Amino acid sequence: MLKSFLAAVVLAATTLSAAAADKSYLMLKLKSGEVKIELLKEVAPNHVARIKALTKAGKYDGIAWHRVMEGFMAQTGDVRYGRVADDGSVSDRAGYGGSDMPDLKAEFSDIPFDRGIVGAARGGNDINSANSQFFIMVERNSGLDGSYTVWGRVVEGMPHVDNIKLGARGSGIVTGPDKIIRAWIE
Repeated sequence: MLKSFLAAVVLAATTLSAAAADKSYLMLKLKSGEVKIELLKEVAPNHVARIKALTKAGKYDGIAWHRVMEGFMAQTGDVRYGRVADDGSVSDRAGYGGSDMPDLKAEFSDIPFDRGIVGAARGGNDINSANSQFFIMVERNSGLDGSYTVWGRVVEGMPHVDNIKLGARGSGIVTGPDKIIRAWIE
């Protein structure tokens, strides 16, 4: 009986260790600290693979938070036009670009767009136009549920997301935006 119990405990611990080892995180260094985002590859495997590839290639380093709306979300990830120059400026095309990779098909789920959820930004009404841009929710928005791909969730550092410079009222467009100082995968 004791052997069976110990075997069950060892099996459970091994399973939990394997599950923990299987998790990966996108880390973002921002002006006020680090943000840790759990990558949800079981929910959106193609989007997570894209984020990992772009991050490992250094594409998100120095990219502007080009659209930040109070009480809604902070958006970044335009690796084509969103790089912040040494003088702090960014192209007026920031937010209109993606990467050199093809767009991704939507990977919808039933995960609600709560505070800290990370979603794939896309162009207009084309649900299959996500590429490199993403947004982090600062407050719940049920209007996005089931309509945008969720690929991550902030597990540490939301106060640093809250500290990202806000954009203009209405449009959210940011003048002299904050940036992702550095991004890496853990």
